[in-house]
Amino acid sequence: MAISKSAGYDNLPSGNFLPIIYSQKVQKFFRTASVVEDITNTDYAGEIEAYGDTVNIIKEPTISVSSYTRGGQINIQNLADDQLQLTVDQANAFAFKVDDIEERQSHVNFEALATSSGAYALKDAYDENVIAAMVSGAGTTIGSDGSGTDTGFGSSETDPLEIMANASKRLHGNDVPFENRWFLASPEFYEALASSSSKLLDASVTGDAASPLRNGRVMDGLIQGFRCYMTNNFAASSTSNYFKVLFGHMSSTATANAIAKTEVVRDPDSFADIVRGLHVFGRKVLRTEALMVRHLLID
Repeated sequence: MAISKSAGYDNLPSGNFLPIIYSQKVQKFFRTASVVEDITNTDYAGEIEAYGDTVNIIKEPTISVSSYTRGGQINIQNLADDQLQLTVDQANAFAFKVDDIEERQSHVNFEALATSSGAYALKDAYDENVIAAMVSGAGTTIGSDGSGTDTGFGSSETDPLEIMANASKRLHGNDVPFENRWFLASPEFYEALASSSSKLLDASVTGDAASPLRNGRVMDGLIQGFRCYMTNNFAASSTSNYFKVLFGHMSSTATANAIAKTEVVRDPDSFADIVRGLHVFGRKVLRTEALMVRHLLID
């Protein structure tokens, strides 16, 4: 809008000396953080050179313990060298093009903007794929999708903190190490966890001077021994008021991934650049006893 002028002032009366400036700051897509790299073991990834690579993982041998009496003979156990294979057999891609005229005359670098968006979209698809594989490969499943007997909370006022305590007990029962445990849930679970009725608001639960939750946001502190993560990438349940939580240990699942290729090529059919990116990855559940899923009902 032109700046107002004093009455009787006729210098440059139309105000055309003031150009209309279009902001180059474009509202970007909401960025979803990838949680998979924090809750899985990436030590086996190595360098992924091409789609179809395989990582061989030697399983830890199981040692038998027997009673011993003085002077008795000890049976020597042969060590097993079993191995698992993590195959990089998954791939996602994106591609778009920008016409030369659009690139030259636009006030926004759409090529850079869309490339950034594509990178985040690949990450989001990666999370969705790996989380689905983890849910499918979990060694223990509590409840079932759409079953009226599933544990829930809402009008029944089951404290979600009790669900986390039960998750911790189940991992204890499988001798899963306490360190590097994680808990993955949807925003609905953390909304209930941060509600005024939750014991989590009592600082005595966490041992901190204040609660680690603020406005429903998961913080860095541990809750019931879990590092807590939030995601929207669980597969949809068959009924709208059912959802899942996934919990376990970092060693339960191995992942390996890389952006194999990002390139710009000329479109043979027009004056335009084609930008495309390729993401390759693999995932495998290694320790089913350290990975559990629970179906929950919000009543």
